[in-house]
Amino acid sequence: MRIKNLPPIFIDSHRNKTFALFALDMCPSHGIPSLDFRRIFGYIYETICSRTLMKYYIKTFGCQMNVSDSERIASVLEKSGLKPASNINEADFVVFNTCGVRQMAEDRVYGQIHNLKTKNKKLKTKVILTGCLANRKDVQKRLHGKVDLFCEISDFKKFENFVIKNCLKIKNLKLKIPAQKRPELNQEGIAYLSINPKYSNAHQAFVPIMTGCNNFCAYCVVPYARGREVSRPPHEIIREIKSLIKVGYKHIILLGQNVNSYKYTEKDPTLAGLRSDLKITNFSKLLRKINGISSHFWISFISSHPKDVTQEFIETVTSLKKVCEYVHLPIQAGDDKVLKYMNRKYTAKNYLALVKKIQATFEKYKPKEIYSLTTDIIVGFPGETKKQFLETAAIMNKVPYDMVYLGQYSPRPGTAAWKLKDDVSKKEKARRERFLNEILKKSAYENNRKYVGKIFEVLVESKKNGFYFGKTRTMKNVKFASKQKKLIGKFLKLEITKANIWNLEARLDSQRPLVDARRGKIIK
Repeated sequence: MRIKNLPPIFIDSHRNKTFALFALDMCPSHGIPSLDFRRIFGYIYETICSRTLMKYYIKTFGCQMNVSDSERIASVLEKSGLKPASNINEADFVVFNTCGVRQMAEDRVYGQIHNLKTKNKKLKTKVILTGCLANRKDVQKRLHGKVDLFCEISDFKKFENFVIKNCLKIKNLKLKIPAQKRPELNQEGIAYLSINPKYSNAHQAFVPIMTGCNNFCAYCVVPYARGREVSRPPHEIIREIKSLIKVGYKHIILLGQNVNSYKYTEKDPTLAGLRSDLKITNFSKLLRKINGISSHFWISFISSHPKDVTQEFIETVTSLKKVCEYVHLPIQAGDDKVLKYMNRKYTAKNYLALVKKIQATFEKYKPKEIYSLTTDIIVGFPGETKKQFLETAAIMNKVPYDMVYLGQYSPRPGTAAWKLKDDVSKKEKARRERFLNEILKKSAYENNRKYVGKIFEVLVESKKNGFYFGKTRTMKNVKFASKQKKLIGKFLKLEITKANIWNLEARLDSQRPLVDARRGKIIK
């Protein structure tokens, strides 16, 4: 049957036979059920790409959100017939999921793409660049001729179309795919987050709950690279987490550039007829929903912004049983003038008040539990004097941080700080970083000493050179020896025997039961 006005998206001539696959219009007047565009993509991949034994390789730079995005890219490619390459030089498609937070990460992308294209001239490897650098005109100009597709992560259709076209070219097939508009960052623009990922870890999973950022910190590229904040529907998040728990995952890490600003608004049918029929789910309510899922598992999240820390947030995080005793609260700088130039929207006094509230509320709800506080700090922001830097050092001396992620300021094109003179030398930035690191060593070690002689639940993550490695609920790295096999992915009760600056050492308490993280049951 010939259907008028419905163009084929590809035609395959094989053995004197012509086969056409049509993308049917959504219009109900045709009297024909519409085809799912993704299912058509999947068919093409499965019938064409898999038969040519095409391979892919994903190189991920930067944050956990990028790792999660790469897991979704891998899932789409594998379910559609492509196979993972064991190394980058074997791949037909190489995806660089990039980070633009610091110049060092950006330079690594340039170097690896150059090396790949230099080595693989005859292989004609197709290079796709996504992530933070994908939209920058200067990056596109610099990598012109080396990158075959620049594609922001929210534009999955563009990504899929490119791969399909190049799969089909190998078979000398003709392709016609209707042009599509570039998605805005709204619920449609983050639809890719509903794709089931190919999780890279068997017991710990990253679950993005939102993307984008509205804060526009002067040094940060995220609002420009990922757009404004958009939150995933809570039912979609809960469904993903339940599916993970069902197959034995035991550590759920909620992701977002600013998780505690999560907010999803939807119509509530139970409120129909009232002045307001909207139901709002904020981050605290979402945490309570997740905490209510039955099973033994941990909940943690990154990253939070101090301006969005409310009393409700503090009460929720410190009281829920499944939420780990771990709070990451970036301060970035300890001087109010620097914080103002950074556009952080709080003062050092505000920040310290929040820390005191968090500490007091942990004591209220979990008085016998050890908790950990971590932060981010940038040294050498434009105009930061030595005196202002010492204000940051003073904060570190007041707050007993377990970990501080230190970074030297790196000018980022397109940000507000890009226009400021980068007047702190690299040598001085390095000196300030070392100075703060020495303060951190002292607080981290003092905190770690509190663990010695006590029993803690540890999730075993890996094994190397005869030792097992895992984490506590406070995200402390733990090393221990055991002759027992297959402990990875299990909850163990370990006695901490030694405190080091950056980790703990432990022994397996034979009197304590082992808990299988895959099943949540005690092992006899």
